Amino acid sequence: MLHMTQATETRGVVPARGSRSGAGGVALAVILLGQFMSILDTNIVNVALPTLRVDLDASGAGLQLVVAGYIISYAVLLITGARLGDLAGHRRMYHAGLAAFTLTSLACGLAPTTGTLVVFRFLQGASAALLTPQVMSMIQRNFTGAARARALGIYAAVIAGGVVVGQVAGGLLVSADLFGMGWRTVFLVNVPVGVGLLFAGPRVLPRDEAHERAGRSRGELDIPGLLTLSPAVLLFVVPLIMGHELDWPLWGWASLAASVFFLAAFVLVERRVAATGGRPLLPARVLRSPGLVPACVALLFGPGSWAAFLFTTTLHLQGELRMSPVKSGLAFVPCVLAFGLVGLNWRRLPPRLHRAVIPVGFALAAAGYLCVGPLAGGGAPYEALTGVIGFGLGVMPIIMTVALTHVDQRDAADASGLLLTVMQLSQVIGIATVGTLFLTLSESSGSTRHAEYGTGWALTVMALLGTAAGVFLARGRVSGAHAAS
Repeated sequence: MLHMTQATETRGVVPARGSRSGAGGVALAVILLGQFMSILDTNIVNVALPTLRVDLDASGAGLQLVVAGYIISYAVLLITGARLGDLAGHRRMYHAGLAAFTLTSLACGLAPTTGTLVVFRFLQGASAALLTPQVMSMIQRNFTGAARARALGIYAAVIAGGVVVGQVAGGLLVSADLFGMGWRTVFLVNVPVGVGLLFAGPRVLPRDEAHERAGRSRGELDIPGLLTLSPAVLLFVVPLIMGHELDWPLWGWASLAASVFFLAAFVLVERRVAATGGRPLLPARVLRSPGLVPACVALLFGPGSWAAFLFTTTLHLQGELRMSPVKSGLAFVPCVLAFGLVGLNWRRLPPRLHRAVIPVGFALAAAGYLCVGPLAGGGAPYEALTGVIGFGLGVMPIIMTVALTHVDQRDAADASGLLLTVMQLSQVIGIATVGTLFLTLSESSGSTRHAEYGTGWALTVMALLGTAAGVFLARGRVSGAHAAS
């Protein structure tokens, strides 16, 4: 699928200057552990909320902000974090983001009040936004051919697995109540891991001195773009995260409308920056990369449907089926295993089939979602169903590979930031829309099992829209080959 020369395929990893032979796998493990921590903290706090409420006497709004603060600052600053890595060096920004994430995790774990915890959660999300774009950028810049595709497959599996592990780990840590720390351990667990990565990173990650000089020569951070894109994302994300709990107030709808205005302003500002010889936050040539836009559309529905499925199913498993947080998390293990199986082995298929399996995977996920309601009684059939859904959504690493195949090296950071922002926003949209539908149906019927029928239909529609985008990607195979040559 990548249409690269045999020399490129065999090269695999671009070695870091001064690194030992074979350090590529160790470097990948280090950067993906950082990614894993950031994904983990999106979800691990959820199961700790009941004990947190009691310990800090937190209000409902305070609990919402503990969860949402991280997601909001993370989504708003992702593209900016990617550009900072491009300007100052990806390894340097990865270490800066990792250090900040470790410190803010410690601060969250020691927070004395709800207010301080909310502040530290916003800062923790900002740290993650600085850290995570460097992961995909370093994969894009330091791995090629089959090694890059495999790295992206592991990357996608880490994202999917981190969501489930967050649920399970949160339940285990809170239940264990280590040293009487209760909910605080879900944050403090990051500290030793972060310190270990900060020790290992300088020894194994590729140096980026030459790259950062090249980055500085291309211009500074696009401040006008930042000042218009950040409020556009912020005004869009906040009402979606908090809308249902607050019964969709008028300010929420006004915020969504204002986000459209700022998005339009962002487009105009970026055109002006480009016309005056500056470097826009999101260069137009990135969007013109073959396959990038339809890949973004597909990623809008893949992670979105997965996040919504996890959110609604967890509520159902812990609600009407009365499972513990740990058991409900373990129920998704077949899904993650199937996802990883596809993500790590799709290149074994004949190259002519690589893009073709994208719509097939989404169609399989759609069929699985259609059975969510009928199989909502739980048990082995339901867990097998999660495996079918994971098997279908396992095509997401292929989508990311297609999206990045024809992106110029100089635009790797911008493309990475765009893909990560789309994936993050898709999860927020999926949870806000399908999650609201599920909560509304369960409240009106008094049954989460009944709500699973409507939820399954909504998830099916999302997967079918992803199928359509996948068909577009599959049909672009020939033009993509020409572009690569």
